[in-house]
Amino acid sequence: MTAQQPQKIGADLGDVPETALWTLYHRAVEARRWDTVLPDPKAVELVERIDYPFAERFGPDGGIVGQIQALRVRCFDREVSDFLVRCPRGTVVCLGEGLETQYWRVDNGRAQWLSIDLPEAVALRERLLPADSRQRLIACSATDPAWMDEVDPSHGVLITAQGLLMYLRPTEVRDLIARCAEHFPDGTFVFDAVPRWFSRLAVRGKLHAHGYTAPPMPWGMDADEQGKLATAHPAVAEIRDVLPAAGRGAVGALLPVVARLPLLGALRPSVVALRFSAREGRATG
Repeated sequence: MTAQQPQKIGADLGDVPETALWTLYHRAVEARRWDTVLPDPKAVELVERIDYPFAERFGPDGGIVGQIQALRVRCFDREVSDFLVRCPRGTVVCLGEGLETQYWRVDNGRAQWLSIDLPEAVALRERLLPADSRQRLIACSATDPAWMDEVDPSHGVLITAQGLLMYLRPTEVRDLIARCAEHFPDGTFVFDAVPRWFSRLAVRGKLHAHGYTAPPMPWGMDADEQGKLATAHPAVAEIRDVLPAAGRGAVGALLPVVARLPLLGALRPSVVALRFSAREGRATG
């Protein structure tokens, strides 16, 4: 007798939560490569377990999209890993986490992890990635300050927002940064941003391929505008551009080079780390 295959789990998500499937798919495509820049067996496992037409919906990935996504994710992994070295018992708060599998890539066995997402996304994550003793899933919008009361800041706090803030309104982004600065005066907030030209295309419904159209992205920020983030709250003490590491082939080699070019580099997607301080003061780095 052959072993019965586990039943696949359906994924019926709204426009913005569905983007978690897009990023998961491209991460898994990259992870399957023998020369991958981001080993992620958990992502591969999830794609195989979910009943969803990934390739038909998002199209084939010849390696470029997957690698670009993976190099962006590695920026976040590096920041979390560095935080866990400094604060091994700290708390990692993942806003809009979707089906991100970072916990299985960088967890140190001691940290606390909180996943904050919309109820439909949390419900799917609970079925696919049930929390263990050091993980908690909270069904709550990232813009609802209620989640902040669930965070224990005593051993350090790092907040991440991968692929989230661009779907918020500019005022919501500013308010979220300000609330985090107030609640976590010694914390760090790491997030990514799309450039303004990309945001405009998404708002006009122009980002589509293979029948999939990306949701509107109301908030865009060019990489050379990062200094403006200091105005969100006086406790923003440091603003740091988290640059990608070199990857595979010509594309992987060019990405970190382009990021450092004065004009072209400003028009790229970026990853930013904000450090908050109880002592008011601003600095950029």
